[in-house]
Amino acid sequence: MADVRGATTDVGLLLVRLSAGLMLFGFHGWEKLVAAFGYVFQGQEWRFVNGVASLGFPVPGFFAVCAALDESVCALLLAAGLFTRYVAAVVAFNFIVATYRHVSTDMRFELAGLYLVVALLFVFAPPGRFALDSLLRGRK
Repeated sequence: MADVRGATTDVGLLLVRLSAGLMLFGFHGWEKLVAAFGYVFQGQEWRFVNGVASLGFPVPGFFAVCAALDESVCALLLAAGLFTRYVAAVVAFNFIVATYRHVSTDMRFELAGLYLVVALLFVFAPPGRFALDSLLRGRK
């Protein structure tokens, strides 16, 4: 019975990682990554930088690019379960800021809060046996 519970927990962790990571990448990360590329390499205007500046971050272009990398590269690493605890910590920090921005500007904060909770889950809990971290370490 313990194996069945362990297997269902691992499947649940896989589903949470895949769905949150792929949705974060697909609905937020890809668009930000493309915009960041245009901003850095082609000098294109990027309104997101102004939003980051309004939060008081120094060098807002740098932090906007960091957010784009977080919501794209880190989201995919989270989905795959590679460097899970570390990328989850980065995602959690990003969504602490996003949740604060949404709450302080009367925007809807539910989605940012949900990504934050999922990231915190993987900061404190293992990614499960169906994560690349576990497979690379030879865990069952």
